[in-house]
Amino acid sequence: MSHYNMFLPNYSIGSDCYNEIAHVTRHYGNTAVVIGGKTAMSKAHDALLKAVEGTHVTITDFVWFGGDSTYENGKMLMETESVKNADMIFAVGGGRACDTGKYVANELDKPLFCFPTVASNCASVTSICVIYNPDGSFREYYYPKMANHTFINSDIIADSPYQLLWAGIGDALSKECEAVFSSKGVTLSATPLMGVQLSHVCTSPLIRFGAKALEACRNKKPSHELEQVTLDIIISTGIVSNMTTHTPEYYYNSSLAHCVYYGATVTKNGHKHLHGEIVALGVLCLLTFDKKYEERDAIMAFNASMGFPVCFDDVEIDESEFEAMGEKVVTSTEWAYRPKGVTLEAFIESMREQNRCGREYKKNH
Repeated sequence: MSHYNMFLPNYSIGSDCYNEIAHVTRHYGNTAVVIGGKTAMSKAHDALLKAVEGTHVTITDFVWFGGDSTYENGKMLMETESVKNADMIFAVGGGRACDTGKYVANELDKPLFCFPTVASNCASVTSICVIYNPDGSFREYYYPKMANHTFINSDIIADSPYQLLWAGIGDALSKECEAVFSSKGVTLSATPLMGVQLSHVCTSPLIRFGAKALEACRNKKPSHELEQVTLDIIISTGIVSNMTTHTPEYYYNSSLAHCVYYGATVTKNGHKHLHGEIVALGVLCLLTFDKKYEERDAIMAFNASMGFPVCFDDVEIDESEFEAMGEKVVTSTEWAYRPKGVTLEAFIESMREQNRCGREYKKNH
């Protein structure tokens, strides 16, 4: 029986958590290069420099990650002198910046520390990267080592764009239903069993604290509710991801809700909408497919209350594009690891059914 490794996220959270950088990184070197988004780096710049002032850590450069998590951008960064010469990589920003940092750090075999500036995904703590083609369409998953540590600055999260936190809630909404659905009928071994069981804690904080967390973000003020939702989006879902992903043996991390998103990347207007926004609609499609109508109706009401889509009209996708979406879906990892009996025809029909149901819901509410 072959061996495998399981690494769980290490993290610090709070308004002053950057003060822990020197202590946490003390065994990993003295120089660090920051790779990130332009806006993210501008927001974290002063806090990072102040935190390492007078310590063993010297930040040698701030480098834009290229705008998307592509192999092309990663290779460009690997050829950048300040990146090649640094002892450590600090990835700063959203999911695509963190994924790019993970790819670069893994290829260069350098320690990686993530500094998410938005609570829109769990990329900063997972051992999976979403890689896109230069045209923005989904390419594939890449499996790097996970970050050595993640620093979640509450003030910076509170100052992040409201829409990105909103989309993060939509993305996290998929974790429980996808883990449960994709592992259906499987006798799980210890690690994925723990992952699927942990997925059950991912939905309720979003429903309980989501609205107040968004209010805190809108007001640019850290709060208990915002911290709980942040930890749910970044840490709870990230742990589930790490424990339910071990390809090629198994993959229960995501399923049909994300298939809807990847299909949307080839539609005319899908690129206009955020990842988590479309995934929130995908959750309804998955629950429709699985005939969990009571749960779907409850989530649909939540979606409507939060401004998430309930039908494809809400994300400017026409049913005439469903076939092209299906052609993209069948190339995804989620489709390769779908439960037995899931057909493309039935999946597309569930999208049509949810479209009808969502339209009817909007008409009556």
